[in-house]
Amino acid sequence: IQCLFCGSSAFTSIFFFSSLASFTISLRAADNITVTIKLKPGVLPLCLIHVKNGRRFELQIRPGENVTFIFTCNTPEKYFMMEIQKNIDCVSGPCPFGDVHLYPPVLPRLNRTFIWDVKASTKAGLELKFSAPLRQIQPGEMCPDLVSYNINSCIDTATVNIGTFCRNGSVSRVKLLGGVILSLHLPWNLTPTTSGFNIANRSSIKRLCIIESTLKGESSIMLMSPNYPLGFPEDELMTWQFVVPSNMRASVFFHDYSLSNCERKEERVEYYIPGSVSNPEVFKLSDSQPANIAGSFNLSLQGCDQDAQNPGILRLLFQVVVQHPQIDENVTHLVDLSKERNMTVTIHFEGWPRRTPSVSEPMCLICKDPRTCDRVLTLASGATYKISFLCKDLSRLRITAEQGISCVGNLRWCESKIYSLSVPKTISQLPVQLHKFIWKLIAPELINIEITSPSLKLRQHLPEQSCNTSYSYSIVSATPETEMNVGIFCPGGAIEKIQLRNNITISLKTFGKGFVNESNHQDLKMSFVPHIKDECTFTVSPDSKAKTYLQTPSSLYGLPPYVSISWYIIVPNQQVARLGFSTDRMGITCETGRAYVNIKEQMPGAEETVRREDELLPQPRNMHHNFWVNVSNCKPVDPMQLTLKFWVTFVEKQIDLAVILGVLAGAGVLAAIGLTVCCVKKKKKKNQNPMVGVYNTNVNTQMPGKQRLFQKDRKTNESHVYAVIDDAMVYGHLLKESNGSVTPEVDVYQPFDGPMGSLPPSPPPFSFRKDIKRSPNTEEPPLLAETDGDTYTFAHQKSGELEDSGDGNEKNNGDTGMSLLENKEQDSLEE
Repeated sequence: IQCLFCGSSAFTSIFFFSSLASFTISLRAADNITVTIKLKPGVLPLCLIHVKNGRRFELQIRPGENVTFIFTCNTPEKYFMMEIQKNIDCVSGPCPFGDVHLYPPVLPRLNRTFIWDVKASTKAGLELKFSAPLRQIQPGEMCPDLVSYNINSCIDTATVNIGTFCRNGSVSRVKLLGGVILSLHLPWNLTPTTSGFNIANRSSIKRLCIIESTLKGESSIMLMSPNYPLGFPEDELMTWQFVVPSNMRASVFFHDYSLSNCERKEERVEYYIPGSVSNPEVFKLSDSQPANIAGSFNLSLQGCDQDAQNPGILRLLFQVVVQHPQIDENVTHLVDLSKERNMTVTIHFEGWPRRTPSVSEPMCLICKDPRTCDRVLTLASGATYKISFLCKDLSRLRITAEQGISCVGNLRWCESKIYSLSVPKTISQLPVQLHKFIWKLIAPELINIEITSPSLKLRQHLPEQSCNTSYSYSIVSATPETEMNVGIFCPGGAIEKIQLRNNITISLKTFGKGFVNESNHQDLKMSFVPHIKDECTFTVSPDSKAKTYLQTPSSLYGLPPYVSISWYIIVPNQQVARLGFSTDRMGITCETGRAYVNIKEQMPGAEETVRREDELLPQPRNMHHNFWVNVSNCKPVDPMQLTLKFWVTFVEKQIDLAVILGVLAGAGVLAAIGLTVCCVKKKKKKNQNPMVGVYNTNVNTQMPGKQRLFQKDRKTNESHVYAVIDDAMVYGHLLKESNGSVTPEVDVYQPFDGPMGSLPPSPPPFSFRKDIKRSPNTEEPPLLAETDGDTYTFAHQKSGELEDSGDGNEKNNGDTGMSLLENKEQDSLEE
């Protein structure tokens, strides 16, 4: 193997002229090397190159020349740079292969660029092998030690930039089709003796290039397509070969790509994975790329025939991560979102999406299946997933979920439905911390949103009552024009209900691992309610043993102009609420409109307390009933903002002794009046004789000529049975007075058990005259209507008290001559 740049008799002489160093560069014609010294771009020419012919800003030394020169300054490295270019022709003659040395060996201490321009046939391939593996960097990026390699492939007249590389990487070999231009950039203060690579001959590779990367342990590398960020050559093919130990796992991630406009073929990537039954595995650039690959594999990028009028560009920036197999890589977790609606669940690295993890940062992957893994995985509702993790430390992962709830269609149906705003157990039970769960609540016009916490209630996060729970809620009310941060709330407070007039975004944010246990007790609920007057209304039931603080929304930016907020404070029985404000004034001056504070108890005839922004706020006061606090804003003068805070506490209701004595005295007077009334009524009742009636057995109770109205005879119907006999109705006119007074015997009616006639008794007619006979044409009076509600009381006098009025014992058509009511002794015997 012959050295490319070694010369047998070339020397560099250094002379000192005055206090400035002198340099001599001698080049052999056979080496085909050209040295150029020129000013750095953008540097003022404060230093010159002095040669025997004079001074100049640029010096070029061609093959076969010997030149001596000095710089007119002591620090030429600040002004000048040097290029050393070697041309090698492998087409017309033999190509010198082997290690590449740096020549000339002694040069001025300037920033140097060694360029090797190798011309070769496209029927053969060249291989660049690096003694120290390289790391590819993006355009504009600098290497830490300022030592970099730039590789360009030359096919005919076209030049393709394969990439720029730093030392200390994984790229060990680059195989190219045709010629190559390799540049090595060195800073002025480094004087390496070797180039760090050699050139070897290879057969045609039938593609643009092959880049081989050797990954020995856990690592992560970034690679990009040729010409990145410009376009990959049209209809070209290139391959990356990854050498990975069989006991390691590799994953591929595309970070940036674009597609050209293809007329023929399709742009794609192909994977050759040893042991795969479907080699090559073809993917679109938009697909999730393979992950968890065991051992070595190849990745190829295939271009297409582009549209001549609008070609577009094909480019690719991707990452390869190599990890040890995880202990629980075969453990799957079930995420059931089949019953959820309008929900997305994203599992991601900490800091996503604002922060992009560095290449050197350990990788945590989330897998939908053994070969589909990514650093960010989004799951949609309506399906069930089995996921696994490739991550040593799951504490570096987070979950962010979002759900939309809206009212569409039937408004009555919306108002009747109650939605639970709780994190599904399928999410909270995952071994990854929930970072945030967001509910977006959308209500149509004239329909508002109500948020309740029936059991836990909500506490507004304020300096006087900070939240110390494992999670909190951030509530934001928004319209297309404005946004109002209602506040931050946590469970364990006094707010039972919040009604808001606009669309709402509620964000649940967790703190630490305690949420896993506390998530079982979530009780936040939401419903759609009819239109409310204020922008926001709070219903508050303060704790009787604690001081409750409340504050207007948007504490950082102030209450928005012309917004009205109300609080409804519930005061329990036997207690008195004490209301006070944290400041003496509202602290604003209105540019337009007025700002008000209104306080009013909810009771008939209650007076309303009103204060303007230019007045002192009310002093602490006692409230004996439920009451309202309303704050209405104006448009304050810039930069003033309305932020108002007040507090509520409770004291036991004090009952005055005079009031107690007055109540007792009043009760005594009422009792005396009642007793007097009862005594008077009782006395009057004793002096009254009841009206009585006696049943007369001699009265004919049959209606003449009406026998056919009753189909049953007297013995077979039950018309003689009385449902109720009432003492209040008596027939006193049937009794004959004896000495001006009647003392009837009163008894209770018993069912009649004696003989019965064929017709039931009929109620007496409206008029009865014995001595007048009716004409045949005379209409009969109507029957007296029988009603179940009529009640009768019957009584009979004892023997000797009745006047003789005929044959009282005469039987008539089956009627008995016995009195209808018997005395108590007879009743007892009959029973």
